[in-house]
Amino acid sequence: MRIRSLRNRLALIFGLIVAAAIGIVYLSVVPQLEEALREQKLDSLTQTAQAPTGDLERKIFGAADVGALVRAAADRSGTRVTVLDIATGSSLLLSVPLGGDSAPDADPDDTFFAVAQEAAVTGRTVRGTEPTTRGRIAEVAVPLRNQGEIAKIVVFSDDLEDVRTNVAFIRRQLLIAGAVALLLALLAGFLVARALAARVRRLEAAARKVASGDFSTRFEPESEDELGRLALAFDEMQTQLGQLDKARKQFIATASHELRTPIFSLGGFLELLTDEELDEDTRREFLAQISGQVVRLTKLTAELLDLSKLESGSLVLRPEPTDLGSLAAEVGREFRPALAHHDSDLEVRVGAGALEIECDPERVAQVLRILMDNALVHTPPGTGITLSADRENGEVRLAVTDTGLGIPRQTMPMIFEPFFTSDDTQGAGLGLAIASELAERMSGRLVAESVPGSTTFALVLPV
Repeated sequence: MRIRSLRNRLALIFGLIVAAAIGIVYLSVVPQLEEALREQKLDSLTQTAQAPTGDLERKIFGAADVGALVRAAADRSGTRVTVLDIATGSSLLLSVPLGGDSAPDADPDDTFFAVAQEAAVTGRTVRGTEPTTRGRIAEVAVPLRNQGEIAKIVVFSDDLEDVRTNVAFIRRQLLIAGAVALLLALLAGFLVARALAARVRRLEAAARKVASGDFSTRFEPESEDELGRLALAFDEMQTQLGQLDKARKQFIATASHELRTPIFSLGGFLELLTDEELDEDTRREFLAQISGQVVRLTKLTAELLDLSKLESGSLVLRPEPTDLGSLAAEVGREFRPALAHHDSDLEVRVGAGALEIECDPERVAQVLRILMDNALVHTPPGTGITLSADRENGEVRLAVTDTGLGIPRQTMPMIFEPFFTSDDTQGAGLGLAIASELAERMSGRLVAESVPGSTTFALVLPV
């Protein structure tokens, strides 16, 4: 469980990255540094050997005291100087003559002078390193010529102790600095990871509250980083969930009330009808009331079903080529009885030109019926109503305009909300909500404009 912790995993990953970086630096720097110091040592040794080599080449051939010349060359160069004789035959042999080594006490079997053998073969100055019991040494072998022929090889050698010391010091310092950096990285990684984990835990706790139904918790973004944006997204989500939950509860309460009213009314009238002393006129009146309540209940259940389908996305549109002018006129004719009962006149205006578009005629007619019914229900008797269909700016506009009292400005933002009604007239307040949802499903929009003496609801659809 500890390894699964985000805090520990982040700290571990941070430490591994730093350790890998230190390892890469160590492996790339130390070997190259050691090689560079060796080459620098060999360059210095080569330059140091130039002057003593010239003296030896001029004086050693025929000299009585070779040892004195070798010691002088060693003192001048500050290195060990070894002169090797070349003996030719079946194979090339090198040997140290008497006095030919400035370090006579050195073990002759400890140094093989491989560079001298190569210098004798190639006739060029050869340099390199050689391991010994005292550690690796640097060597420069220079051929000595006598009358144009290679007769001897002089080897200048020096130990690489200073190189080893410098490399060891740098290696040690690098390891110490790397260890300190790793510890600091682990500590910093742990602190940063702990802070991030704490923020994640706060988000988790707030999310659990939201999951349990508590939408009062706020997700406060602590910074503008990714976690801050996540907290902001969570806050917007819980706000929307809170609004949806409030709307759901309000929907259930209002729907229950709207359903309960006609059901109770039906129950009361049915109970009254059981009275045997009820006269025929009263019985017919009660039956008419029952019929009205059934119609109201049927309309309400149909609206609730349509709204549920729209909110769940299960409503299927069946578009086909439709003449909206003819459709508007047909819907207008359907409302002749209701208009006569309302003592209102309807004027149908269809614009010039073709108004045929691809749409679902049943759903467009449903929206127009809702708008017409809304105009009749929410206006006083005798109010004039206009149903128009026209093309504007590449769109088709189907509008219902009445000359009623208008809609109060403060209620305009809420007229498309489910169960909202602006007066005490009958109705569940679902019609405009359904019409607005249908308009959006058809890639259109439902717009409302109202001033005292004129109210217009328009369905705007793309061509």
